[in-house]
Parts: sequence; C-alpha cells; structure tokens
Amino acid sequence: MKLIIDNIALPSPQEKPDFQKILSKRFPGVPVVFLRILRRSLDARKKRAIVFRYRLLAETPDEYAPSLLAFPDVTRYSEKPLMAIEKKNLPQRPLIVGAGPAGLFAALYFAEAGVESDIIERGKPVDERFRDIRMLETHGALNPESNVVFGEGGAGTYSDGKLTTRTHRQEAEWFFKKLVEFGAPEEILFEAKPHIGTDRLISIIKAMRSHLQSSGCVFHFETRMDDIEITNGKIAGIKTSNGNFFDCNIAVLATGHSARDVYAMLQKKNIALQKKGFAVGVRVEHPRELIDEIQFGKERGKAGLSSAEYFLVWNNPKTNRGVYSFCMCPGGHIINSSSEPHRLCTNGMSNSKRNSEFSNAAIVVSIRADDFGDDELSGIAFQRMLEEKAYAQGGGGFMAPAQRINSFLHRRIDAYLPEISYLPGCTPARIDELLPETLRLEIAEALPFFNQKMPGFLSSEGIFVGIETRTSSPVRILRKDNFQSPAVEGLYPAGEGAGYAGGIVSSAVDGIRVAKAILEQRGS
Repeated sequence: MKLIIDNIALPSPQEKPDFQKILSKRFPGVPVVFLRILRRSLDARKKRAIVFRYRLLAETPDEYAPSLLAFPDVTRYSEKPLMAIEKKNLPQRPLIVGAGPAGLFAALYFAEAGVESDIIERGKPVDERFRDIRMLETHGALNPESNVVFGEGGAGTYSDGKLTTRTHRQEAEWFFKKLVEFGAPEEILFEAKPHIGTDRLISIIKAMRSHLQSSGCVFHFETRMDDIEITNGKIAGIKTSNGNFFDCNIAVLATGHSARDVYAMLQKKNIALQKKGFAVGVRVEHPRELIDEIQFGKERGKAGLSSAEYFLVWNNPKTNRGVYSFCMCPGGHIINSSSEPHRLCTNGMSNSKRNSEFSNAAIVVSIRADDFGDDELSGIAFQRMLEEKAYAQGGGGFMAPAQRINSFLHRRIDAYLPEISYLPGCTPARIDELLPETLRLEIAEALPFFNQKMPGFLSSEGIFVGIETRTSSPVRILRKDNFQSPAVEGLYPAGEGAGYAGGIVSSAVDGIRVAKAILEQRGS
C-alpha cells in the first residue's frame, strides 16, 4: 500500500537526505520503501530552529499498513488520475492571440491533441525582447511593442517566475510536468513555493517554442492584433498591424493585462466587458541582508537557506480596504514594466539563484470596481493618470521617483538616495504626493503594523519606488460557461488579460481549459 509520510523535519535541503534510512529509523522493524518527495516547505517560525519539512510518498506491504496508519503523520495515498488528452480534429486551425502563459499552453494542449494552431504575438521572440529591455534600462528608450509586458512568454517571463497556486486541478499538475520536460528543475514538482527565475524561464520558453513548431504550430512575431472581423455574430478573422488578415472561426484571446488597446477595440465593437477590482501601490526595496536577518535571525546564511521571502497583509477596519505585499522578489531587482510613452510603472523580478543585493515587493492597496465611474475602462484611465504622474516625478527618460519609507511617513523629500536596483535610475521625489490621498493614508496606517510583524522593515534603508499599477487587469472580458464571449461566437477570452487568472500558473491553466473546451465543443 502507498502511504503519505508527513512532517519529516530536517535542517538543510542541500545535503541529499537518505530518506530510506530516515524512514527505517522512524518505523523500526516495518518494511517501508521510500518512493519520492511530495512536498518540501521551509518552516522559519522558530528562528533558532529553522527546518525544512518534507511530505514523502512511501510504500509498505498491505499487512503492515494498519500499524503505520496508527501514526498521526501517516495517511493513505490516493493516486490522482493523469489528465488524458484525446486526439481530435478541428474544422479550421485555431488562432491564438498572445504568446504568454495562457496562449502558449493553449497551443501546447492543442498540439498534444494533434491540432495545429497559429500564434500571433505583438512583441518579439524572447532573445530579441531581452535586447529591447536592456535598451530601456541603459538608455531609457522604450519599445512599446517589445518590453517587460509584451513579447514571447508574456509578462511572467521577466518576473520572479513564481509558480505558487491554490488550484489542485489536473491541468495544474500537467502544467508543472510540462515545464520540467522543457528544462525546469524537478524541484518545482514538490516545492511549497516553487519558482524558476527569469534566466531559466528564457531557455524553457525557447524549448517550448521549438517543440510547438515541430508539432505544426506557427508563430507570427511582431504581429499586433488591430481589429476583429465579425460576421452575423461570429468571428470571421483578425486584422493585424502588418496588414495581414487571418481567416479564422476560432480565436483564443490571450493578450495579457497590459493590452489596453485591445480593451478599447473590444469596447467599440460592443463585446461584453466588465470592470473588476485590482490593486495599486509602490515597490519597496530593502537590502537583502536586512530582510534575511529579519526573517531568519542568526540562522541567516545557514546552508540551504535561500534569500528570505515575506508576505504582509493589513485590513483597515474603518475603510474595509486591504494593504498587502505582492509579488515579493527576494534577491531580485525592481524593473521597469512600462508599455506606453511618458507613462511609468514598476514591477519586480529575480533570477533563479535570487542572489542580488536587494529584495523587493509591491506594497499595494485594493481598488474596488465601484471606486470609479460606469465606463468599463475607467480603471485603465486611473492607471494611466498615475503612470503619467510617476513619469513626470522621475524627470523623464523613465527615471523612477523614489523616497525612503521614513520620509514617506514624515512627508519630506530626501536629500539623496542609497543605491537602488532600478534601472535606468531613481530621482528623489515625493511618493507621498504621487499617490492619491486615500491610498497614501492606507499605506501610512499599514506600515507600523508591518513593522510589528517584521521589526526593522520600517527604516531609512527601505525605499519606495513608484509606481506599481499592473498587479492585475482592471477589466474582465466576459465569457459564458462554455468559455466563449457572449457577444461573438468563436471568440474565447483567456488568461490574466481576460480577467480570469492572476499569475503564471493560473493563466496557463486557464489557457489549457479554454483549449480543452474548444476541442470538446468543436472537435471531431
């Protein structure tokens, strides 16, 4: 019988544990065979006794199982059925708009089912995209079509590569296994908080593209969707920026949360949209050593401990708004995630080793859908207003405004700033005046609470860099239970840009579910 053995606590993950020996000592006289690790998590609640906790899959003869099941940390293991993909035919090649996680994994699901597809992507292949991002960092020169948010791999490519998820759907398990096939480390299959890092994601995406191309998928880079042709309530084709027309009756719309021109085009065509909540705030950066000391104490630097993570949340009982940390990047960098001229916004990223001198996170305030007017795109207008103010405060050239946390609280400008990871650089500015007063007050009230949770967080070494506006889409492209737009037959909104996901895993899973629905409805 297969069993789950939980709560195996070990001091370090770097030395390869002999789990067979550990199980033999824990259950003497019982034949238990170690099979594999199911989960590994860091337990740093006791800073003088930081351990890694393992959940293991083991096997024992049936006659010994009852004695093992009497232990509190032993349970039966139920084998989960693997996601089966049935071979199908579609009457026409599906067109996928966007090569982010949703679009790529929709194409991969189609390929596994034997269906070839086309992907149009407004940005460039991942290597060329990297060169455009470097130009933005070194010269303040933005390419609106090739940057941190547009291009092969989507916005998630230039991030920490976090793969945390709350879903236990079969599609998520399939997603993780496919990533490993394309070069991700096997540890992502069992880490409690898996991440890959931008440096590894680039090679994984290239391997994925090569596989898709060998399966008949055709990529069309630097090809922006400019219009959708609709005939008798059905999609008839896509017009693109380079003058091409893609005839199609099935289109997966996976354009990401920053494709503001797409939302505007859909609104003009009366394709159903809806406002949704999102969050706005600033990036906060500290020296990595400070965050490591706060979180790990004297254990920092212990073998096997990576750069420390944190998650902070505070709910204002007076306003019922939440202030929380978002997209924490230990040992990472603050990056420019702008996509429009004279509008500045920030994000964070880490490479796989998470070994830079800094750690950063967004500190954001929840924005409700009813905070704005009736127009479906009013949230985008709010984002743009803040991004324009941030660009002006930075002094142009995509320099970012920055302010020490203590100066933010005391409402003063800094005479100078310490070293900050953001490129092309930062300008001392009044972040407290950049934020709308409502948001400033929320963050100002939350900071002392955060400092109670993490003593030392509130200090002159903490720097606010503004502004963070792209936490998620402020718009949802409505769809029915069958994943189709209620306004246009054959149009399938998917992923984070459609408002149905948040992050790499959930976006990819949504793309898989959309492709699966298309094959079930239209395949033969």
